[in-house]
Amino acid sequence: MSDDEIAAAAKELLEAEDCRRQIGLLSLRHPNITLDDAYAIQSAQVACKLAAGRQIIGWKIGLTSKVMQEALKIETPDSGVLYDNMIFKDGSRIPGGRFIQPRIEAEIAFVMKAPLDGDVTRDDLLEATDYICPALEILDTRILRQDPETGLNRQIFDTVSDNAANAGVVLGAQRHSPSEIDMRWVGAIVEKNREVVATGLGAAVLNDPAMGVLWLARRMVTYGHRIEAGQVVLTGSFIAPVECPSDTDIHADFGSFGSVSISFE
Repeated sequence: MSDDEIAAAAKELLEAEDCRRQIGLLSLRHPNITLDDAYAIQSAQVACKLAAGRQIIGWKIGLTSKVMQEALKIETPDSGVLYDNMIFKDGSRIPGGRFIQPRIEAEIAFVMKAPLDGDVTRDDLLEATDYICPALEILDTRILRQDPETGLNRQIFDTVSDNAANAGVVLGAQRHSPSEIDMRWVGAIVEKNREVVATGLGAAVLNDPAMGVLWLARRMVTYGHRIEAGQVVLTGSFIAPVECPSDTDIHADFGSFGSVSISFE
């Protein structure tokens, strides 16, 4: 894609977010789009948001499960940016119309106490981590999930361009040392309106949720960035996304690891 096309796509996505509407598939409009193009579109939006006063508070990692990677015919996760207006308190009720088509995922969040950059090891990550905690990621789609005329589904290029479908994060109150927890066995029972709709274990995330953070740190350094102290990193979901239309109450029970809840008006 040309620089003008990348800038135009970024502007269209920002307007879609502001107006709570969806645009058509970029992968259909630009059949030769690459992952580099998609991340360039994402980065162009970051620049606009920072210029408007938003602050980056962290990062999300997606597509960490083998099932999702195989479904999209990719071999790598993707990533998006967390902004300061994306944090919601545990137990909050989100006003109707805040999102277009919200969904949630359950995962483990890392909160950093020191920067993390370059070719770091798992031990380096644990040393740089302040704590880990239960989390819900709120997803939203500013790009159609499926083209109504052709029936084509969105591709990885669409998702990455759309900030990896990122929309919000809810952190549980419980805090744990990552060196004292076997994250592969951290799981959640997710209830939607008091009915169990999903369960999963941390092992679904690259066999170790910490591996996603290492992937992100190594990827970011190639672009001159790093994970900073105080930032939140969402490591990837170990359940399938749960649709959250109006009047949805979500509660994720992580057992001894904690719990986290959110509601949608």
